[in-house]
Amino acid sequence: QVQLVESGGGLVQAGGSLRLSCAASGRTFGGYVMDWFRQAPGKERERVAAIRWNAGITYYADSVKGRFTISRDFAKKMVYLQMNSLKPEDTAVYYCAADPQGRLSFGEPDYWGQGTQVTVSS
Repeated sequence: QVQLVESGGGLVQAGGSLRLSCAASGRTFGGYVMDWFRQAPGKERERVAAIRWNAGITYYADSVKGRFTISRDFAKKMVYLQMNSLKPEDTAVYYCAADPQGRLSFGEPDYWGQGTQVTVSS
């Protein structure tokens, strides 16, 4: 059973940075795509970044391009989301997710973490 546990959320001022971490366990992830989604109150869930576990190919939503960076550590089975130049509109619950079907920018992942709150104050 795949388990995903996020950490690293918190409160930060606009212009600041945060790094989210996702600890993945339960199997090997070759062929998977690992995603970061977010959902703000009253808004639809948004895929902000994704990475192919083996090849390292990435995807970013237009809203975060140039500010967020997704990465993974094979040995530690960790996925990271480095968030720079944060804006109040980045405030949301951020979720780590895993897609065994390897879809980089579409589709619904099979596995989800519990989420971590990111709040950006103006």
